[in-house]
Amino acid sequence: MPDKRFDIIGLGVSTIDLLMLVDHLPAEEEILRADGFSAQGGGPVATAMAAGARAGGRVAMIDALGDDWRGDAILEAYAGAGVATDLLVRRTGQTSATAVILVRRGSGTRTIVWSPGTAPELAPEEIPFATIEQAAYLHVNGRHGEACRRACEHARHHGVQVSFDGGAGRYREETRQLVPIADVCIVAREFASRYTGEDDPLRAGPALLAAGPSLAAITDGVRGSWVFTRDSRKGFHQPSFPVEVVDTTGCGDTYHGVFLVALCRGLPPERAAELASAAAALNARHLGGRLGLPTMAEVDSFLGSPPAH
Repeated sequence: MPDKRFDIIGLGVSTIDLLMLVDHLPAEEEILRADGFSAQGGGPVATAMAAGARAGGRVAMIDALGDDWRGDAILEAYAGAGVATDLLVRRTGQTSATAVILVRRGSGTRTIVWSPGTAPELAPEEIPFATIEQAAYLHVNGRHGEACRRACEHARHHGVQVSFDGGAGRYREETRQLVPIADVCIVAREFASRYTGEDDPLRAGPALLAAGPSLAAITDGVRGSWVFTRDSRKGFHQPSFPVEVVDTTGCGDTYHGVFLVALCRGLPPERAAELASAAAALNARHLGGRLGLPTMAEVDSFLGSPPAH
């Protein structure tokens, strides 16, 4: 892959996540004490970018933030993760997105309450098209609507690979339309089932490939992931790695970011899936989607394998 300024540019929504670790999820009118608390950056594409940067990728993020304290915190979190922030737009007098996440101790199950803030999404004319041309991959999940679609089409026209994240609970007509223009399509099992009408990943994977992507992967939590390519439509299964789970927030996003960095390094899909799965497992040992993001050296150490180059 020709040398580019960035390995990955993400286009999506950034949040500040306020996470609390609780013994059980509260009932109506219940007052519950939290045993753990963390405030950190969040958002699906945003966390994938943080994971990619932590794994050694050259990464930037495109989004529109408010000019409030939450927007300041989002910028600080990106800077701490090594994600370039010069493509972020600040909206004067507007607020940024926030999520309150209650995580049940032991199981890692969650309840999420999300406030989108008041900052309007990006318009097509605000997309830095020339900078996107300087990336190997553009990673999206459909947020920013028409601007996202235009960015993907521009990327494809200029030889930039498009990576699509179809997360659980995010199947909509506007996200469905991104599958055919994606080169890399990594989706949750629920998304794959709804898109293809096939619940079995071994049948859903080839159906996703038939829509247009050259690589399709289906993630399914502790059941691991299935990866399919045009050269190997039968695909392969990548098991998850057993760890003591604290919180699964951001694990799928971690998988995306590390998978793309591995592809940028010229690694085969089998190795990319192994590294991505290991990174997701390491992240699950911590509260929130960002605290446990590993370096590639930490992933290699966890796997007991030679360094990924």
